[in-house]
Amino acid sequence: MTEYEAYQEHIRYTHDTYCRIVIRHASFDAARILAARWKREISLEYLTEEKFVQLSTTDEYFQVPDYGETYPFSVRGQTILLDSCSLAAALARLPEQTQEEIFLYYFQHLTQKEIGEQSGWTRSTIGRHIQLALKRLKEEMEVLSYE
Repeated sequence: MTEYEAYQEHIRYTHDTYCRIVIRHASFDAARILAARWKREISLEYLTEEKFVQLSTTDEYFQVPDYGETYPFSVRGQTILLDSCSLAAALARLPEQTQEEIFLYYFQHLTQKEIGEQSGWTRSTIGRHIQLALKRLKEEMEVLSYE
């Protein structure tokens, strides 16, 4: 074997060794990532047997609503009949000022500026109050749906 061929063989051997080391460390990294993921994940079998988590839901978007039963909600001396019991209960749990702002904005169709002029607040404050009220309504309705 000539010196050139020996040099070529040495380069090939060095390159092969380098590739093996890179692949070995890549497999260690992949195993570490998978182990971390498995540590965070919960098995579906555990959820269904131990926690009794419902695996399916039924969409009620396309069902015809039953308008037979209405739920009264009173604010500012006016009574509004709502079709949703959970919405009426959630509205009743809000503070009176927040109820009035929701009533004026959604049922009387006043602008935020007009509501602000009546209550002495700025338009942006009324907008923020309504935004926070909707967030609280959503939370209340979620709590009521699980009860």
